[in-house]
Amino acid sequence: MNWRTTITALVFVPCLVAGAAAAEVAPNDVAFGDDGVSVSLTGVQGDVEAGAAAFKDRGLGNCLACHANKDMSKDLFHGNVGPSLDGVAERYDEAMLREIVINAKQVFTSETVMPGFYSLDVGKDVVKAREGQTILSAQQVEDVVAYLGTLK
Repeated sequence: MNWRTTITALVFVPCLVAGAAAAEVAPNDVAFGDDGVSVSLTGVQGDVEAGAAAFKDRGLGNCLACHANKDMSKDLFHGNVGPSLDGVAERYDEAMLREIVINAKQVFTSETVMPGFYSLDVGKDVVKAREGQTILSAQQVEDVVAYLGTLK
């Protein structure tokens, strides 16, 4: 092996590994199990601050529209359609939180009003510009799950 082969291997192999770790699970490829979705959608740890931002962003999660949350007590428009999310990390582990955020209908019933945030099965009358899109990206799901994990 010469020096060029060695340098190429040192540069190329880590790129392959990094690319494999960053592979994203597509919405239709999510593996739902009895214990939730245990595999990260991105292979990247969720960011708590980004998750909190998506949680309260009306154009993304908009979770406050339905769920009260003491952590965000200064934010407006806490809803009461869904349960309070205070202590949610004690009620559900990470895999179940991920499954609920991806598609709550997999955990509860098809009658739940909570949308599937990483699902293409969104029902009828979808705004044309949003057809074939998820509400949250795979990383945003991981971020929201990381944030929910702080609510003990």
